[in-house]
Amino acid sequence: MCRWLGYFGEPIRPEELLYVPEHSLIVQSQRSEQMAHPLNGDGFGLGWYGLRDEPGVYRSPSPAWSDRNLREISAQVESPLFLAHVRASTGTPSQQTNCHPFRLGRWLFVHNGFINEYQRVHRELLLAVDPELFDNIEGTTDSELLFHLALTFGLRDDPVGALERMAGFVEQTCERQGIDTPLQMSVGVSDGERLWAVRYASGPEVNTLYVSAEAHSVRELYPDRERLQHFSDETRIVVSEPLVNLPGVWHELAPGTALVVQGGQDEMRPFAPRVPAGV
Repeated sequence: MCRWLGYFGEPIRPEELLYVPEHSLIVQSQRSEQMAHPLNGDGFGLGWYGLRDEPGVYRSPSPAWSDRNLREISAQVESPLFLAHVRASTGTPSQQTNCHPFRLGRWLFVHNGFINEYQRVHRELLLAVDPELFDNIEGTTDSELLFHLALTFGLRDDPVGALERMAGFVEQTCERQGIDTPLQMSVGVSDGERLWAVRYASGPEVNTLYVSAEAHSVRELYPDRERLQHFSDETRIVVSEPLVNLPGVWHELAPGTALVVQGGQDEMRPFAPRVPAGV
């Protein structure tokens, strides 16, 4: 499994979430508290939106805790929206092209989870990807394939619907092969304007996912915490597991939930996989 986080709000330096909190993403790469296997050392990545239309991406197959370049970049860059990920491989190699976030144009994608018995259905799923997207697939992970299936099923026009169709297609494909509980996923997706997060699994075991409370509520709860005071009212942080152990700061997303983080009112709705029309 993996750990990831997404930030939306006023521009901040990514180091504020990657390194500074007592249970930061870098700490989680070494000792996750909500995974049976606490180590996420098979690579990492940071994707951020800045001065260009296309987001910047820095990925490496080395453990996040040992990469000095990540520390340098995250201390100098400021971004209003970024995704970061630390990887624990479920069987595919530790190489740069298998590290998240995955990118196409303005879109970024991170994933925690797996397709059950992936090698049995890899070819069939791969052949369903839109041929125009095929050259963008550089690695061998089920995560990157899930991204391109979502793009194939309309991610750029209807993000939550496309993720539902992607999940429905994977479940249908696996079920035809007699594979139980095909899909486990928490997903983060962004186009630079919004951040979408989904928590879902085909079976009863569902990977964790949390979102921060409204920033003004957090400031009222902890007026003496100086670090919390500068976050804007628009700030939301989506995380695989909490970065700080402060009651009232984190709300766990229910399984089968899609969250849209955006300027103004955020949205939360049920997430229900469905088979794409014509498949």
